[in-house]
Amino acid sequence: MTRVLPPARLALLAVLLLTPLAAMAHDVAEGDRAFVAGTDGPAIVPFMYLGAKHMVTGYDHIAFLVGVVFFLRRLKDVLLYASLFAAGHSITLIGGVLLGTGANSHVIDAIIGLSVVYKGAENIGLLKKAGWTVDARLAVFVFGLFHGLGLATKVQDLGISPNGLLANLIAFNVGVELGQVIVLALVVSLLAAWRHRPSFTRYAWAANVLLIMVGLALTGYQVEGYLSS
Repeated sequence: MTRVLPPARLALLAVLLLTPLAAMAHDVAEGDRAFVAGTDGPAIVPFMYLGAKHMVTGYDHIAFLVGVVFFLRRLKDVLLYASLFAAGHSITLIGGVLLGTGANSHVIDAIIGLSVVYKGAENIGLLKKAGWTVDARLAVFVFGLFHGLGLATKVQDLGISPNGLLANLIAFNVGVELGQVIVLALVVSLLAAWRHRPSFTRYAWAANVLLIMVGLALTGYQVEGYLSS
């Protein structure tokens, strides 16, 4: 007889499996680093690809977006929150690189981890129970700013050339948006299909607890990295 693990153990197993991925959420492949460092002048399509790749493989971004749309049923609400998030990270991504504004990557990534914790906690009503009233739209926009600052910090670390910088940054940001559309389309479709099943009501709470645990794992990893750096 096949043994089925209870939701709590499944959540713990998922966290153990996802923690290494979350820790690498903002890592950039060596090949991509070499390409960016060796590029001098506009390279629109490659930078669009890099932006889309970063979003699609950015497990912290994906976890946050899952939390944002988890209970959204109307398309206009999904578009609203996606637009607020996109506006936030576009501002700090492009502005941060152009102005040379950076931050310690461990600190930024820890805050991004906390953004995942926040969404999971909000979704299951923990913030309301604690007496915290937060405008969800403002929170998504503010965390979008931090996500963008994290991207800006990584882009600056790649040693991007000032020749064609603005064009390449815009292309990278467009790629990030395209990657976000791909991720959201998949996530929203899967959640919409799941909502029609009885298991959604049973396990929605556990799924958001899993988000909290992944966010805490990511935050803890980055705090440890900051303290040991």
